[in-house]
Amino acid sequence: MNTKDMSKRQQRREQIRRKERNSRLWAIGLITGGVLIVAFLFFYSYLKPTGDIVEAPQRDLSALQVDFNKLGNPDAPIKITEFSDFQCPYCRIFFENTEELLIERYVANGTVYFEYKSVGAFIGAESLAAAEAAYCAGDQGKFWEMHDTIFANQGGENVGAFNDRKLSAFAENVGLDMTAYQDCIDSRKYRDLANQDATDANTAGIQATPSFLLTYMVNGEEQLRVVQGAQTIDAFAQEIEAALAEMGQ
Repeated sequence: MNTKDMSKRQQRREQIRRKERNSRLWAIGLITGGVLIVAFLFFYSYLKPTGDIVEAPQRDLSALQVDFNKLGNPDAPIKITEFSDFQCPYCRIFFENTEELLIERYVANGTVYFEYKSVGAFIGAESLAAAEAAYCAGDQGKFWEMHDTIFANQGGENVGAFNDRKLSAFAENVGLDMTAYQDCIDSRKYRDLANQDATDANTAGIQATPSFLLTYMVNGEEQLRVVQGAQTIDAFAQEIEAALAEMGQ
């Protein structure tokens, strides 16, 4: 083999090495770029401004007995337990269209004792985070203010609308002691309660939100009615009046 042939072969090998090196560099660049994009998208919802907070409609619950996530007289003949998810759009519809009417018509007069329960991470992690935030607000006597503010600021499912920064902004907006609130969140004080809500829903056969359990006693035996979906006040009135008739009231 002459020197000329060896030189050509060396040139080809060098060209191949350069191509392989360039290919590796391109691959590394693409992988690095992909990682940076994913990292940006992941952290963006946490770093971007929280934006304006939608103010929830003001309501006066001072005439009611308020006990954490419960409203009304605990000795009321009918108890209604709502199983809900703060990310659920139909739960928001119930909150906006029916809840206040139900309170005015049946909770305020002592007929119904009303309780809100989350369903843990039913829709996703932000559902659980929002439930914990509402319960932490309940430590300061402001469960319902936080409940209302969270629903008023619904912004899609698991898209950062209820990330930690947003929930902290809501907590500040309703006037919480932020040190106490953050301690509550950091300790996961209400994680077990929120998960127990989900267990209670499963035990009751709840498969969708919102769902409502009406419980009452007839001749010493507990009776149960279920209302599913964001029903109107008329639908609730029908079930409540039927339960009262069973009880002879």
